[in-house]
Amino acid sequence: MSAMTIPVRLAKRIVEIAACSRREAELYIAGGWVSVDGVVVEEPQFMVGQQKVELHPAANLTPVVPVTILFNHPLEFSPEQQLIQIENRAAEDHSGIRPLKQHFVRLTQCLPLEAGANGMAVFTQDFHVSRKLSEDAATIEQEYVVEVAGEPITDGLKLLNHGLGFNGKALPPVKVSWQSEARLRFALKGVQPGQIAHMCRSVGLQVLSVRRLRIGRLSMGKLPPGQWRYMLPYERF
Repeated sequence: MSAMTIPVRLAKRIVEIAACSRREAELYIAGGWVSVDGVVVEEPQFMVGQQKVELHPAANLTPVVPVTILFNHPLEFSPEQQLIQIENRAAEDHSGIRPLKQHFVRLTQCLPLEAGANGMAVFTQDFHVSRKLSEDAATIEQEYVVEVAGEPITDGLKLLNHGLGFNGKALPPVKVSWQSEARLRFALKGVQPGQIAHMCRSVGLQVLSVRRLRIGRLSMGKLPPGQWRYMLPYERF
């Protein structure tokens, strides 16, 4: 059996091909620069024998940067489905980032949507993003569109803006306006699970759906339901 037919770790084969160190080989592989028989492989321990192993001409040793993903969480999501996959990346993603398997591990969900809500969700590997959305949650404005049914009580809209309580405490002023006869727009900070539904019930309205459009300065824009995009380097919450 020739040396090339004995299975070896992909990292070892890259060391031979590129005349580099093992650490450099692992960085090339983790960066998505190595293909085996035309298919990108990101696992240094992947075993290869006679397959064709190639290092991309533009390969570099830049470590993989932590990413933040904006996802339009659909109503029809079920726990059996995986939320974010390479295949449901939005065509509108203009970040220029090459999707890597590493981008979909150790993701932290920030400001999770409450049960029954849909719309903008944030998943991040970036400690700075998760810390900001956690520590500043009470001061970051979120925007929702809420579909309702029923007739509001007298001065119902005024009360929604200021004058209601929740969990035994008075709620701070918020911004609520009618978008249509059946839709309200809420812009509020420090929103608590169940708060919007409680506010609506307090003025005689039944909530039919809750959709988050924006967190801080970032909105979903035209991101289709069930699809995601990378947060751009210049974007801030």
